[in-house]
This record gives sequence, C-alpha cells and structure tokens, in this order.
Amino acid sequence: MKTNFSLLFYLKKPKNYLKGAVPVYLRITVDGKPVEMSASRKCEPELWNTKAGHMIGTKEDAKTLNSYLDKMKAGVTAAHTALCVEDAEISAEGVKCKYLDKAEKAHTIMEAIKIHNKNMAALVEKEDYAEGTLRRFKVLEKHVKEYLLFKYQTGDLNVRNIDHEFIDGFDFYLHTSKDNDTNTASKHLKNLGKIVRICLRNKWIITDPFFGYKLKSKLVQREYLTAEELQNIAGKKYSTARLTQVRDFFLFSCYTGLSYADVQKLKQTDIRIGIDGEKWLFSYRKKTGTPLAVPLIPVAADILERYKDHPFCVNQNRALPISSNQKMNEYLVEIAALSGIVKTLGNRIAKRTFATTVTLLNGVPIESVSKMMGHTNIRTTQLYAKMLDERVSSDMAPLRQIFASI
Repeated sequence: MKTNFSLLFYLKKPKNYLKGAVPVYLRITVDGKPVEMSASRKCEPELWNTKAGHMIGTKEDAKTLNSYLDKMKAGVTAAHTALCVEDAEISAEGVKCKYLDKAEKAHTIMEAIKIHNKNMAALVEKEDYAEGTLRRFKVLEKHVKEYLLFKYQTGDLNVRNIDHEFIDGFDFYLHTSKDNDTNTASKHLKNLGKIVRICLRNKWIITDPFFGYKLKSKLVQREYLTAEELQNIAGKKYSTARLTQVRDFFLFSCYTGLSYADVQKLKQTDIRIGIDGEKWLFSYRKKTGTPLAVPLIPVAADILERYKDHPFCVNQNRALPISSNQKMNEYLVEIAALSGIVKTLGNRIAKRTFATTVTLLNGVPIESVSKMMGHTNIRTTQLYAKMLDERVSSDMAPLRQIFASI
C-alpha cells in the first residue's frame, strides 16, 4: 500500500523556556497523521538549522549529533520499508513501534463494542441514555460475534480488517441468517458505524471503512389512529379498572405526543400554567434531553385531573399511575379488540396519532408540532406529514372547485 511518508527533526522548547539546550524530537508523518518521538539528544536553538533538521557547524559535537540523527533517520526509514514489504497497514504509530521493536497494540471490533456498551450502561444509570438504546447495541454485539464465527471462524477481529467487504457481508448475514428487513439491518449497520467512528477518534484505525458506504432504507407505511378510532377507544366502557387506566394512559400519549418513558417520569409538578394562562406540560424527552412544552388540550387535562388523588400519584409525585411497558402492551391488545381497532396499539402509534390526527390535520403548523414532540430536527416531523392523504385532500379541495368552473 502506497503511503505519504516523511520525517522531520525539530527542537521542542519547554514552557517558560529562557535559554540553554533543548530536546531534539523526530516527527514521523504518514498520510498526514503525525507521531513524535524523542531523539534523546539536545541542541542549542541558535546552533540549529530548522530547514535541514541538523546542528550547524563542523566541530566534533555537531558532527557527532548529526551522525546520530542520520543513523536514527535511516533506522526509521528502514522500519517503514519493512512494513511495506510485509504488506502491513502502515501508520505513523506503527512505524515508530517497528523502529523501537515494539508490537503496536492491536485493537479488535468486539473490544470496541464491549467498551462502548460498558460506558453506555453507566450513562443509562445516570439517565443520559434510554435503556432501549443500550439494548440495541447489545443486540449488535451479539450479531457481530455470531457473524465472526459464521464468516471467519473466530471470536474477534482486528478493527483494521473492517472494510466494505466486511460491511457487505454483515449486511447479507443480517438479511439471511437473522431474517432482518432492510430498515432493521440498516439500523444495525448505523450502530456499527458509530463504533467504528469511535475507533477512528481513538486512532485505532486511520481510515473510516464506512466512508462512501450508502445505507439502504425502504419507505414504511406507519399507522396512526383516525379521529373515529380515537373516539371509539375514548367512548368505550371497560369492565375493569386496569383496562380503563391503561386506556387513559394511551389516550394521554395520543393527545400530548409523549413517549412511554416520558409519561412514566412525568410529575404533578411538571403541569404548570403557561404563557396563555392555561395548563401546560413542561418536561424533557428522556431519550434526547430535549425540553418539552406542550399546551394541554381539555381531554388530556381531564385525564390528569382524574388521577391527581390516586395513591400512587400522591405518594410518588407522579402525574399518572403507570404499569410496566410489557403489561401496558398486553392490556392494549385487549383494548384494541374490545374497541374494534384492528391496528396494533402502542406508544409509537400514540405519538403518530398526536402528530397527525390531533395536530397536523387540525391545522397546527409543523414547526409547532416539531417543538411539542421534542424533535431535534424538523425532518423527523416531516415524516409524519408525508403520511397525511387526508391533509392533501383538504388542501386540494379549493383547487378542485376552481377548475370545476372552467
């Protein structure tokens, strides 16, 4: 592999330097990436030729130093040549290690993933990351380990061996052996890309194997509830208190756009009077830390009022008594069946319903919807707008009337 390789001797003056000899250093640069090493010699700055990288003069001390530096330069150049002959990946650190007869530490992809997941687990405890995000990286760890055994018959691989061939093979493995669809496989590859970029920052690798690699995706038809379906759920009388309670939680998410984690941590003190003198919900998205400010429409405010004296809410300073996510989903299956809803109810469909049926279809500007949902990029909110055939129909209605009279 051809590389741009250069050497430069220079003087490294310490802080608060006044006078006297200073250390001589050698800078090794490979493809623009430098590393330095001490030459274990010193020289007076006024006797140093910066351009030549040598000591000025013909006296014995100058000849001795320059001879030593020439020998050192020849040794480092020989180390670089040896790496080229070995067809090894060449880096400035690798040349330095070769010259010093030290093996450059090889880092592996599984090592990188494990370190990342350990650090993320600590951040999950501090609520800087959601538990679900960590689970996705643990799944990635499992898939990569199994792929290495399947493809390379090994439990680990030097991270420098990650290239387009590895990425394509892993993508194919996810589609075939793991039966992942295109979007799921791309999410795993995106997470792997994050790991690789950390390796790049740590200088474990010198190039990004994902550079120029295009992740694939397919448009997914995301479901949301219509106004009629929302009314069916809201108007249904359930025989047990637990179903009524879960129904209320689900409706609250539909009318505020909050995720399960955000509703679960919502406190009674998060409900305050806003700029318009009405009740607002002030919080932050657990997933991103983005501030939330959502005006409460009457139906959402009524749900909160219904549970303000509930023992759990009073004792735990919570706005709603929330079951575990698993239990909630089990109960929502029953609620869907009893309400005549054929769609799978859950927090995702609740958030989509808020973005579409509750807000966008009622003329709320997309910028306001984006802010209320805590999106960091309005393009995320635009995904919901693309789903709205009803809005397109209403927007085109005046145009139909204009052209009908022509």
